[in-house]
Amino acid sequence: MAEETLSQIANKMVALGKGILAADESAPTIKKRLNSVGVESTEENRRTYRGLLFTAHGLEQYISGVIMFDETLRQNAANGINFSNLLAQKGILSGIKVDQGTELFAGSEVEKFTKGLDGLSERLQEYYSLGARFAKWRATYSIGNSLPSEKCLLQNAQDLAEYAYLCQQNSIVPIVEPEVLMDGAHSIEDCYQATKKVLKAVFEQLAIKNVALDSIVLKPNMVISGQNSGILDTPEKVAQMTVDCFKETVPPQVPGIVFLSGGQSEQQACSNLNAMNVNGQEQMWQLSFSFGRALQNSALQTWAGKEENIIKAQEVFLRRAKLSSLARSGQYKEEMENN
Repeated sequence: MAEETLSQIANKMVALGKGILAADESAPTIKKRLNSVGVESTEENRRTYRGLLFTAHGLEQYISGVIMFDETLRQNAANGINFSNLLAQKGILSGIKVDQGTELFAGSEVEKFTKGLDGLSERLQEYYSLGARFAKWRATYSIGNSLPSEKCLLQNAQDLAEYAYLCQQNSIVPIVEPEVLMDGAHSIEDCYQATKKVLKAVFEQLAIKNVALDSIVLKPNMVISGQNSGILDTPEKVAQMTVDCFKETVPPQVPGIVFLSGGQSEQQACSNLNAMNVNGQEQMWQLSFSFGRALQNSALQTWAGKEENIIKAQEVFLRRAKLSSLARSGQYKEEMENN
């Protein structure tokens, strides 16, 4: 069978009714998540937890791809089948987080750049051989006095573009993730301006590197007020300002946009995504999801490290995946949360 083109894979990632599960928590982050439910972060516990998610019956109805951490891509499910092969049997694409975390810019106490370009091409070749067909690289931006700075905008955009170029050279679809953080007391208007600047810089650099835009997936933040602003924006306002921002910055060749949940609650993330897709709005792109906590949080709490809770945790996880799928299709209603 002929290999699929990168454009075909990118379109599969944003297939109708489906989104992407972000299960690529770094070692410190997964430790924090597991510790929050009284579970020690051992390799076996991490494998069991990720296996619980990946083996949920019917997952392929709602999930097109799974982003994994390096350790997870190399692990096997309880039945001995490698996770990427197990997902492939369900028709789910395997992805891999390839950035190596962030570091403060010299002289800044807030702004960060992302590490991981050294040796990336070789790592991508290995990840491809392990079954990965897409990758993810996250850059973060803070809103504040004169932030994000020009230096931060330029370096993160250049690095995202270099990463995306290397992915495509190695037959892997890049998820380009520029995240304007929710931290802070900024207004939704401040977030709009910052997100616009970030996306403008990113697409300028992608063009300079000749990255094929029909073979990437964009993973941005929603345009939303800061967590400490005391303002809870209506889903309609988030939807309007987010889509308006994208219309100014995101070229129509990009097949889809998969939103990160970025600290929103499960319900909030679904409500905001639904508002963007409701009434069959004429969008240039598929507007989908690539949630981490907003898909996993309830399932993790239900499981709490106990084998007897696995089935129930899978049911809870599938329910969240289904609700996110409905939101991605504009068919989610908040009262569904109580059914």
